[in-house]
Amino acid sequence: MGLGVLTLLGGYSSLLGMNIIRHTDADFAGRLGQLTAASSLFDPVIEERARAIVNDVKARGDAALLELTERFDGAKLSVEQLPVSQAELLGASLKADDALRSAVAVAGKNIEVFSRKALRKNWSARNAQGAKVGEKFDAFQRVGIYIPGGTAPLVSTALMTIILARVAGCREIVVCTPCGKDGGINAALLFAARAAGATEIYRVGGAQAIAAMAHGTATIRRVQKIFGPGNAYVVAAKRLLFGQVAIDLLPGPSEVLVLADETASAKFVAADLLAQAEHGSGHERVWLVTTSGKLVKAVEKEIALQLPKLSRREFIERDLEKNGWLIQVKNLEEAVKLTNQLAPEHCEVMTRGARKLAEKILTAGAIFIGLFSPTVLGDYVAGPSHTLPTGGAGASFAGLTVDQFQRRTSVVEYDRGSLKKALPALRKLAEVEGLDAHGKSAEVRVK
Repeated sequence: MGLGVLTLLGGYSSLLGMNIIRHTDADFAGRLGQLTAASSLFDPVIEERARAIVNDVKARGDAALLELTERFDGAKLSVEQLPVSQAELLGASLKADDALRSAVAVAGKNIEVFSRKALRKNWSARNAQGAKVGEKFDAFQRVGIYIPGGTAPLVSTALMTIILARVAGCREIVVCTPCGKDGGINAALLFAARAAGATEIYRVGGAQAIAAMAHGTATIRRVQKIFGPGNAYVVAAKRLLFGQVAIDLLPGPSEVLVLADETASAKFVAADLLAQAEHGSGHERVWLVTTSGKLVKAVEKEIALQLPKLSRREFIERDLEKNGWLIQVKNLEEAVKLTNQLAPEHCEVMTRGARKLAEKILTAGAIFIGLFSPTVLGDYVAGPSHTLPTGGAGASFAGLTVDQFQRRTSVVEYDRGSLKKALPALRKLAEVEGLDAHGKSAEVRVK
C-alpha cells in the first residue's frame, strides 16, 4: 500500500509517498496488477488530444505549427523563425566550453564505434537451384529526429540519435525540438546536434513536430522515418502516424527497474531510482524488485536522505508517489518473472551472479549488470543508444539501433538454368493457389 512517510532532515520536511508491496501481503497478487496497468502511452484522452493536433498540422501546415507553438511553448514566432539559422548554430558553438566539447567528444566516440559494429552489411549467396539471392542495406535518405526540450534539454539524446543516422549514411537529418518562451533553444543542445551531424533543425516540439515531419509543411519537408523519445503526446502522435511514415519505436517517459538481493547497496539503488524519476513529465516509473525486506526498508530510508539534496525534488516526489514501487518478492525466480512481465526500459541487476541472472531477462530495453553499472552510463556515455521502449513495449520492441536507419531490400538473380530447376516446384505451387498466370510467367522463359 502507499505509505506516507514524514521525513525531518535539517529543517527540511517532505511527505514522501512510496508504494510498498510484499509477497506476504494478503492482496499481493492483486496489488501486482496495479504495476502492469496501462501506461500513459495508451491514455485515450492523450491520444484524442494528439489526434486533434496531428489533424490540424496536416490541414493547416505552418500556420498550425505557429499557433500550437505559441499555445504550448509560449513563443510567438514567424514562419521564418521556425528553422534554426546558421548564425544561431555558430553562436551556440562559440558558447560551448572545453568541458562540454570534451564530454560530447567522449560520448560521441563510444556511440559511433558501437554503431559502426552494428551496421548491417550487404550479402549474397546461392540457393538450392543455384540462383543468386541476398540483401542490400541502404540508408534512409531523409530522416526526422525528435529531441525533447522543456525542463531538461536532452543533449545526450541528440548524440544517441543523430550520430546513428550519420553513421548509417542518412544524407538529410532533420531535428525538431521545442523552444523556450523567447523562441530560443538551449545552446548546448544546438552545439551537440550540430556536432553529431544534424543538417536541419527546427524549433518545433510536441505532437505537432511529429505531424510536421510525417506530413510535411511548406517549411519542413516530410521525412521517410521518425526517431526519438518524447512525452506521452509525442509518443501518441507517433502511434497515430505509423504507416503514413515509418516509426522507430515507442520511447516514452523514462523507467528503471532495479532487480536486487540482499547484497545490493541501498545507497546505490536509491540514487538510481531518484535519477530516473527526475525527468519531470509525471509519467516516469521506477521499481525496486528484491528478495530482501531489509533492503526495502534501507532504500526507503536512503531515498528520504538523498531526496532533499536534489534540485528537482518536486518532480521526483510527484513521480515516486504515483509510480514509485518497492516490491519484495519470495525469491529471484519470482523477481525475474515480474521483471519480464513489466518489460522495463532500463533494468539494473544487483545480485549475486548478476551476469548469469541477466541472461533470463528477456524483455528489458537495456540491462545494466553489477553494482558499478548505473543506468546513467547508458543515458550518457556507454555507447548503445538510450532511446528505448517504455510502457511495456519492450516485450515486443528493441531499443534504437543503427540498422533502423537502413532500408533492407532483398535481391534475386536467376539465370536460365536455375529458373529451369525451380520450375517444377513453382508450377505446382501456382496450380494449388489457382494462379496460372504466375506459373506461365516463369514457363514462358524456359520454353
